[in-house]
Amino acid sequence: MWAKLKQRIWEWRGVWIAAPCLTILLLGLRWTGGLQMLEWALLDRYFRLRPPESPDDRIVLVTINESDLRNVGQWPVPDRVLAELLAKIKVQQPRAIGLDIYRDLPVEPGHQELVEIYKSTPNLIGIKKVVGDENAFGVNPPPELAELEQVSANDFVEDADGKIRRAFFYLSDRQGNPTYSLGFTLAWLYLEAAGIPVSLTDESWIKFGDVVFPPFESNDGGYIRADASGYQILLNFRGPSCLRNKNHCPYQFVSMTDVLENKVADDLMRDRIVLIGSTAESLNDFFFTPYSSGMISTPEPTAGVEIHANVASQILETVLSDRPLVKTWPEPLEWVWIFAWSALGSTLTWKWRYSSGTNHISWLSSGSLLLSICTLFGVTYFSFLNGWWIPVVLPLLGLLGSAIAIQGYIARTAGQIRKTFGRYLNDAVIANLLESPQGFKLGGENRTVTLLLSDLRGFTALAKPLPPEKVVNLLNIYLERMCQIIEQYNGTIDKFMGDAILVIFGAPTSREDDPERAVACAIAMQIAMKEINQKLSQLNLPVIEMGIGIHTGEVIVGNIGSQKHAEYTAIGSEVNLVSRIESYTIGGQILISDSTMQSIKNPLRIDDKKIVNPKGFNQEITIYEVGGIGGRYMQFMPKMEAELFPVRPEIALTYSLIDGKHINSTQYRATLVKLSKEIAEIKAERLIEPLSNLKINLDIELTNDEEPGDIYAKVLKKCSTYDYFFLIRFTSMPSEIAVQLAKYCK
Repeated sequence: MWAKLKQRIWEWRGVWIAAPCLTILLLGLRWTGGLQMLEWALLDRYFRLRPPESPDDRIVLVTINESDLRNVGQWPVPDRVLAELLAKIKVQQPRAIGLDIYRDLPVEPGHQELVEIYKSTPNLIGIKKVVGDENAFGVNPPPELAELEQVSANDFVEDADGKIRRAFFYLSDRQGNPTYSLGFTLAWLYLEAAGIPVSLTDESWIKFGDVVFPPFESNDGGYIRADASGYQILLNFRGPSCLRNKNHCPYQFVSMTDVLENKVADDLMRDRIVLIGSTAESLNDFFFTPYSSGMISTPEPTAGVEIHANVASQILETVLSDRPLVKTWPEPLEWVWIFAWSALGSTLTWKWRYSSGTNHISWLSSGSLLLSICTLFGVTYFSFLNGWWIPVVLPLLGLLGSAIAIQGYIARTAGQIRKTFGRYLNDAVIANLLESPQGFKLGGENRTVTLLLSDLRGFTALAKPLPPEKVVNLLNIYLERMCQIIEQYNGTIDKFMGDAILVIFGAPTSREDDPERAVACAIAMQIAMKEINQKLSQLNLPVIEMGIGIHTGEVIVGNIGSQKHAEYTAIGSEVNLVSRIESYTIGGQILISDSTMQSIKNPLRIDDKKIVNPKGFNQEITIYEVGGIGGRYMQFMPKMEAELFPVRPEIALTYSLIDGKHINSTQYRATLVKLSKEIAEIKAERLIEPLSNLKINLDIELTNDEEPGDIYAKVLKKCSTYDYFFLIRFTSMPSEIAVQLAKYCK
């Protein structure tokens, strides 16, 4: 039995791994709060998709619009006008009147008349702003109403995206004194008149009659660590703003002018809640709600008085009509919900993991995921219609993420191959090797290949003053472009050695034109240096130069190493020889060996020819400077030409010979006699072998009184038969010296 259980677990190992791991990852992501705005946005979408609700005829809005302001002629409205408005409303005997207008100071004329209305209207509730900004203490209520304890708060709870989705039942000021919200107080007065008392449960939750209103908690629904101070609930909006959607307005509303001019029915407000507030755009008492956003439409704000009406209506509808509140699941249940969808996504994908070769099964797998997504949205939307806010974003990520994870697991073998070989093989070569599994066995073979080695001239000195991040950025820009070109010419990158790249043409896949492709690739790499340097200059990074050596010969190529760590590489003396050839180059130069020259059938442009004796080899070889290739590749580099300017007076210098990476301690004297931007002529006291590398120090004074830095150069040739005049090419030069020497090149 245990063996069968182990087998079943193994058969579904992808699900056992993917679902729990992804659930933990998503819960961690949820904890950061980074996805809560997406969850809010989906909640808003569900509000806008919900069918219109019937109007709540228990609430009447008396609005002050732009037309009312023009009729009155000022803002704030004079106390006499406000007193007359309240008197006419009072005559209709409403159950509660909410005055959503700040009235902490008198606005003459008529203040005493307004005070009398305050004192004679026990169901009139004024407002104050409890929570102010950092430098303020809110807004005081009308003093007379404060004495009568007929004041409520008109504060709202705004989410991080500026929308209102929650409402206060009560909140505390800075001294800790609780204040009920305007909407809550008006609903309380209405229900109290209907004989429905308000009380507290054992958990200190507010209830009207038998209906309990659980308070909002910090992690309810799509919220993460929200401020749940005071007593808050999630708002279940009845609909969009009345001002722009009069056909589906949740409440009756009339203008202040209509009331003052007796243009409303005599019983319009009887036994109802009346809310008085501004809807004039110039007064800017507007807020964003879930109904404020559309797919492409401009956000439409809602007047503050309408939001207070929503709060009161939500309480009345819940108590009197069983309209559902917006409820949420406990967090542990949400965790199970996320895990269930992660498990579903991984199960559907794992079940059909070996069926990708059949179109019918492939469509079935994709269709199952699509159906699951539709089910998720359908279930959560139906739940929303019944008062439940169930998370959507994280289950959706679990469903899709687990499917992606399983697909990655299925492709593990091919992924490991590409991870190992993709560093130095292009896609075409990898595809070829995948068809020949024996190509991955340890071991090697003798094969004639063409090797290309590129290296940046003077990079060590150039990188020394740069911070590490700039050096890495420079190298990444350079290597990225070089790798693109190498892949274009089907080269195999053997390895990166700092700023150097060793490329094989002819292994693991051999072609007849390997030498031609190597030369064409080298020319393309040199041509691309202009583009690279332009990009470096834009980033305030130093420009760079590259030398390339190419050699054709027999090497050992194959997977060399151990069973745990192996690399596809080339070894042998020919690899050392191409390194020696590359060391003879200057920036912008391509040197090829005689064996490569003899292997190429396409015409080449040869700009120079030298006989050298590479260190570590017993015989001389001929190397050629290539400037272009004809035939099918047809690429040519511009010739390097420079006008030399006489240096007057001549500049004294000392130089040391460089052998490999070692700088000889012996210094010799010479003078700088001619100069261009990149090339110079020096007069020495002794013979210097062509292609020697030099470290040079000039005897000059810089404008900033600093010691001149080191210059690095390569000897190109001897200029005179009898005297010791030599042409040198600078490979690295400090910028401050370059500026000083540029004065001579004019």
